[in-house]
Amino acid sequence: MHLSLLSLLLLSASMSLLSAKPKNWEPSIRAFEQYDANTPPPEKPLLFVGSSSVRMWKLKDSFPGLVTMNRGFGGSELSDSLQYFDRIVLPYRPRAILLYAGDNDIGNGETAEQVIADYKAFAAKVRSQLPKADFAYLPFKPSLARWNLWPEMQKANQAIKQLAAADPKLHYLDTVTPMLGADGKPKKEFFLPDGLHMTPPGYQAWTAVVTPWLESLK
Repeated sequence: MHLSLLSLLLLSASMSLLSAKPKNWEPSIRAFEQYDANTPPPEKPLLFVGSSSVRMWKLKDSFPGLVTMNRGFGGSELSDSLQYFDRIVLPYRPRAILLYAGDNDIGNGETAEQVIADYKAFAAKVRSQLPKADFAYLPFKPSLARWNLWPEMQKANQAIKQLAAADPKLHYLDTVTPMLGADGKPKKEFFLPDGLHMTPPGYQAWTAVVTPWLESLK
């Protein structure tokens, strides 16, 4: 008997959670919760989750007129977004979730296979706990600082793209292509001096890809 996609995702979720590495992100998560206590969050927002590339994204400027929420915490890995799913995703009952995470995982020495397992686990939580929510993954960005790791990142990107293609509620938004120049390398103008975090033009390139998808949800 063939396992369904959801069954495979749930199995992967169990395996990933067993191997999750605990990290001290508790202050960041509590800060989100304290903010929510003082400022009640909107209903059914478009929720952006992940690492510093999300945290630094000025969503109100990029998506005026849309109800967005930012729950990015800098330096985090995909496994961290997974670990705190019940506190930074589930309470908001978002109508759509956009995730950018995994960049730091590879940067910290994890393999593409580990990131893929965490993605499957995250997707399983979305499908089982928020079945009506659309879920989009923003792939690893090709950065100047981590260009030597790009082959491993591409491996994860391609695997996640294939998984998303198998489920109409999972989406892969190609933010990679506009970040590469004619020489196939990252465009320098898209990055801050650290070669990792993005400039406003970099976010504009992402926004141009994400906006049509968000508008399609209307």
